[in-house]
Amino acid sequence: MGGIGVRLLTIRRQWQLSLREVERRSLHLAQEKQNQSYHVSASWLHRLEREEHELSVSKLMALAEIYNVSPGQLLHCIDPGSRQNQISGLLSPENASMIVGEGSLDAQTNLVADEPVPAQPSDNETSLLAAENGLSPTPYRRGIIGKHDLTLHPMIPAGSIVQIDTQERAISIRRNWIHELQRPIYFLMTRDSYVCGWCELDKNSDWLTLIPHPLSPSPSRRWRYRTEIESIGRVIQVAVRLAD
Repeated sequence: MGGIGVRLLTIRRQWQLSLREVERRSLHLAQEKQNQSYHVSASWLHRLEREEHELSVSKLMALAEIYNVSPGQLLHCIDPGSRQNQISGLLSPENASMIVGEGSLDAQTNLVADEPVPAQPSDNETSLLAAENGLSPTPYRRGIIGKHDLTLHPMIPAGSIVQIDTQERAISIRRNWIHELQRPIYFLMTRDSYVCGWCELDKNSDWLTLIPHPLSPSPSRRWRYRTEIESIGRVIQVAVRLAD
């Protein structure tokens, strides 16, 4: 399995996942599958990425699910001539917010799916797609607001597509915006989903509160910052769907 460690390292770094975060997700997966062989320790993954370890089938399945690619695509990464080496990492769990690359929605999804999927996502929650350029670094991603995500409704209604600058991850504590359209909007990842909205930090930056639009029926929500929630980036553009 020579070379797959470097590929896995590239995927993990592209999506800014720490070794500990991959280990945490694998523990959740092992509990969900009731199979401890899915557990990927941080030290084991570090050795694998340095090509100092063999990759078992169960670990391959676990990493494929964590990076949201098929095991077949992960194995194809070993062949430099395969078009499947352009793996696009999807980091959200099911029914979570979707980070989208350039190009048509169905084309993006087919890059990471064994079979074609419908062009229109059916997720009620905010959902995630792949970047078209695969492993090449880019600071921009896109997200789709799910039908049940009314945090910034009606300003950003369900079905809207947001563009995210992943280099602008720090939550601004300045209040130099004049109206709601100038207020920073962030795309964030919790332990089990993705969320999008205005954010406020407490004075010690220990707690992050997601602030809904004044006309939204959604309540404000609160997490421990960098422990229970982390920022993916700042939303810089929004495409609003005007019709079904």
